[in-house]
Amino acid sequence: MAANITQLTPTQREFRTAMANLSAGVNIVTTDGPRGRAGITVSAVCSVTDSPPTMLVCVNRSSRSHDVLRANERVCINVLGPEHQDVALAFAGSVPPEERFSVSADVWDHSVAAVPVLKGSAASIVGRITGSATQGSHSVLFVEADRVIVGEDSGGLVYFQRRFHPISTALGA
Repeated sequence: MAANITQLTPTQREFRTAMANLSAGVNIVTTDGPRGRAGITVSAVCSVTDSPPTMLVCVNRSSRSHDVLRANERVCINVLGPEHQDVALAFAGSVPPEERFSVSADVWDHSVAAVPVLKGSAASIVGRITGSATQGSHSVLFVEADRVIVGEDSGGLVYFQRRFHPISTALGA
């Protein structure tokens, strides 16, 4: 279970404040399989290598989606664009886990992979969890990609100062 904000040490509080200053891309990681369908908004995602194409995703172990992702093994990392802010909020917890896909039913494509793929995403990386590590409250999941779908270049969505911010490809404009 995540530490209550009042139970944090001064270093933990400062660390959280410092991490709020680290802008990060917003993603929704989805799965579907024997343990059911699940999805969660995450910002702790990055590429590891292209040989083989591998990403890492950090997920809080207390999240209801954590065990479903781990058990199903097949996931899709959906890289969000500026138009996906409402979906990001729903999958970040503003909607109960069992209702997330029904609230945003029209944006999910189930025909291209065995997992939900976000229509119109900046990119969708479909793959299998091939390894993991536990660090404190989180699991670091290593996802080896077997399919990559690149969307149109419409910008991105980042998380900064505890809020979502759309970004444009024309940052100087």
